[in-house]
Amino acid sequence: MAHTTTTIKISASPDQVWKLLGGFNSLPDWLPSISSSELSEGGRVRHLADLDGEVIVERLEEFNDKERYYTYSIIKAPFPVTDYQATIRVHETADSKTSLVEWSGTFTPVGISEEEAINLFHGLYEDGLKALGQAFKN
Repeated sequence: MAHTTTTIKISASPDQVWKLLGGFNSLPDWLPSISSSELSEGGRVRHLADLDGEVIVERLEEFNDKERYYTYSIIKAPFPVTDYQATIRVHETADSKTSLVEWSGTFTPVGISEEEAINLFHGLYEDGLKALGQAFKN
């Protein structure tokens, strides 16, 4: 099973970052590559559409508002992997005006090398966290 983790330091309090990031339906609010998100199954499943019209369906596996993280799995997506599970977490730092956001995932490549799968998701996470950081720029 392959794994990758990306982090970014954001000049905003953990509560401010979690307020934007922590909603399972909030991806279109901060991730430019996702054009829409619709919840089903009582908010536990999100149906995402990307800018190319591809559909991605993800299930919320764990949500912890107090510790500011959620874990989700992919039910359906155009990615060459199986057994995908990822966690997005907002960490407090010594400075209460900054946050460290971590996006990590594990997955099994299908039809591509482990290195290619890691590079794919590492790039997606990096681009996503950069976009999140831009949401807090003045």
